[in-house]
Amino acid sequence: MADAMNFEIGSKFPLPIQAQGEGGLFQADANGLMFILKLRHLDVIAVEAFRTGAMEFALFAQDGLLFLLYQIDGIFKGGWGDAPLSFHNMQAAQLPTEKSLRDACLHIYLVDAELELLLAQRDIKLIPAFMQVLRKHVTERLAAPLAAPEFLRRLQGIYAQHPTGQSMRDAAAAVQSVPLDIPVPPSQRKLH
Repeated sequence: MADAMNFEIGSKFPLPIQAQGEGGLFQADANGLMFILKLRHLDVIAVEAFRTGAMEFALFAQDGLLFLLYQIDGIFKGGWGDAPLSFHNMQAAQLPTEKSLRDACLHIYLVDAELELLLAQRDIKLIPAFMQVLRKHVTERLAAPLAAPEFLRRLQGIYAQHPTGQSMRDAAAAVQSVPLDIPVPPSQRKLH
């Protein structure tokens, strides 16, 4: 996905983001898997935490909907954010394919919510258990699509049952931890 467009730090994010305001957007499409986190008032520490810090992702499924849950050290002091996966706004050519779901890479992007500038990006290699839950859900949802009103009705029902991301995380179907990833400069690497 990152090869097809110019994802340059400090430049305008090259894809349209329909969701306004702050929050996370999780998308599975013909290009693969993408998570966009739009936030306001980010400092250098938060950007660096996104780029190299520890993270945890989880998948929560209920009532035919799937949520990507996320917790990022250095950005969120506590709690979990959530991003539901939907296909009702996508054209047929954009829908995920068997081929696009073979790539177990989640491309994540931090975007300034006001200026829509790309501040940081990272690729996360997803574990097989995580991909298995994701593929199963996508296959089921594409076979039996939900119209926007039904999606929203179910979404509201789930949020009423789970007012916090922590309750979703406690019932997650798959969890993946992403360790701190600070590159070591060549001058400080040990040679054998």
